Amino acid sequence: MIEINGRRYSFPKILTFGFLLVIMLGTAMLLLPFATRPGLHTSFMTAFFTSTSATCVTGLTLVSTAGHWTPFGQVVIAVLMEVGGLGFMTFAVMMSLMIRRRMRMSTRLLTQEALNLDHLSQLSVVYLIIRLSILIQLVGAVFLFFDFYPRYGLLRGIWYSIFHAISAFCNAGFDLFGNSMENYVNDPYMLCVLMVLIVAGSFGFLVWKDILGYHRYHHLSLHTQLALRTGSVLFILSFLVYLITEHNLAQLSSTLSSPQRLLNTIFMAVTPRTAGLITFPYTKLSAAGLSFTIILMFIGGTPGSTAGGVKTTTVGLLAIQSIATLRGQKDTEFAHRRFTQENIYRALTLLFVALVILLVAILLLVETQALPKHDSLAYVTFEAVAAFGTTGISLGITAQLNFIGQVIIMILMFIGRVGIYTVMFSIFNAQPKRKSYHYPEESVLIG
Repeated sequence: MIEINGRRYSFPKILTFGFLLVIMLGTAMLLLPFATRPGLHTSFMTAFFTSTSATCVTGLTLVSTAGHWTPFGQVVIAVLMEVGGLGFMTFAVMMSLMIRRRMRMSTRLLTQEALNLDHLSQLSVVYLIIRLSILIQLVGAVFLFFDFYPRYGLLRGIWYSIFHAISAFCNAGFDLFGNSMENYVNDPYMLCVLMVLIVAGSFGFLVWKDILGYHRYHHLSLHTQLALRTGSVLFILSFLVYLITEHNLAQLSSTLSSPQRLLNTIFMAVTPRTAGLITFPYTKLSAAGLSFTIILMFIGGTPGSTAGGVKTTTVGLLAIQSIATLRGQKDTEFAHRRFTQENIYRALTLLFVALVILLVAILLLVETQALPKHDSLAYVTFEAVAAFGTTGISLGITAQLNFIGQVIIMILMFIGRVGIYTVMFSIFNAQPKRKSYHYPEESVLIG
């Protein structure tokens, strides 16, 4: 708890209000006259929706980022992506370091909550986040510049490189082309650089800390091992599913060679869980491909990363728990370690609450929106999961949403980025109290 002006606020509530404050500041900046191109008008909802999408690193937009916003507006969006991707508490710590001011205990605890850290000793990861993020994005921008400079010249090439390096690393899904990366479908260099940036951002900074320190300690934490193995399984599974369901993209493009289609299939296996950058319109995907994409967007990336969703470790833990239960085992074991019951309870609660939120959102969207006559449920489900997973891939209905639909999508983006537990605890003002008694146990029939 932190006391402000005589009132006590919980850490989840401060984090929730902090993100809301960033969104409102971004909205105010985007409403400035010189943020919009001459001859165009920006309504409050357009600015609010764009600011929410950028801060929640989603990528769903009501207007074209390239065609509607001036360079100033695009800079605002880039800054919002950076703040939203790394977390505003990371920037608060950065400012403390710059002025060489020692962090108060309340700030340290708040940063711990924001970055999903187990204990304060892990706060050293903040310094890694700052250094590693800047380094990866700068290197990524340099590599992108080699491709953008011949196409767009010096100044635009520099800006496009910086913007898309931020967008890819923060898994934000914004682009300055109007059709994502469809113009680069046959550019293997560009796709490889973007994939590296996307994977680097979706790893999670605790995972990066373990990997970079492995040469010294020769040890990976249980979290890192679970995240890496689950991520690897999901990538291989995604690649094989898209390879089969889309016939190595042969149905989508007959102009690409087999190696080019294979690379685009790999790109497609990387982006749906986190980034939202695409090389083909997803409206052309098969029903099986769209269904699998919804699953990937729901899962998302690694905790403590720039990605959204219920996170890979949640799915990995529950999969291991399910296998253990089916085998009649009492303990859930992995990598010669046993998961705590609290871990399992939190994962189950997170999955259940996420499904309830999505089902309610989908029901409201179906009831309130003017939808395509064919496959309307598929369109709405895809849009809702894309918002919750902060993925940003759309089947093209974002700009057609009415006021209610826009609000629902913004709420989903916000919950997906800030985190279900943080938002729910701030709403219900949850403060666990120890009971001095326990009721008798009794079983019910399951299954």
